[in-house]
Amino acid sequence: MIFRTERLIVRKLFLSDLKLFHKMQSNPNVMKFAKGDIKTLEEHFKELKELICKYKQPNNDFWIYAIEQKKDQKFIGTVALVKDNLDDEIGYRFLEKYWNLGFGSEICKGLISYCKHLKKTEIIAYVVDENLASAKILEKNNFVIVDKLKNDKNQAETKYRLKL
Repeated sequence: MIFRTERLIVRKLFLSDLKLFHKMQSNPNVMKFAKGDIKTLEEHFKELKELICKYKQPNNDFWIYAIEQKKDQKFIGTVALVKDNLDDEIGYRFLEKYWNLGFGSEICKGLISYCKHLKKTEIIAYVVDENLASAKILEKNNFVIVDKLKNDKNQAETKYRLKL
């Protein structure tokens, strides 16, 4: 276990997560505001294996973990803590079935606590401007806007920062 919240556990990914990982990563609604493209099951299998292998790499700065519900240990999404240039960037995504249940706010608070535990001094998050729910979560958690830009999908995007 990496960390837990009231209803969620964040843990390392397993190959047994493949079916639900693929379901999430191949959903156009989930990927609408996310980096990356929709891939085949075989491509997601390869990606999942690569993400799992990163856990063993010394000086790894690209951590993607599974989010599961405490009550049934079901995979419901992923959380990211990655080094992007000099920034410590956070992110998360959920299977669409788990949207609008407060999990985004809960995992964001958990990530903030976890980053404080890691002695991070600030964290960054990027949100596509159309993704109002994610922007609202960051703003409620005292993230401030530091930049406006276009992402690799040519979408208007806002860069947020939180000093810890």
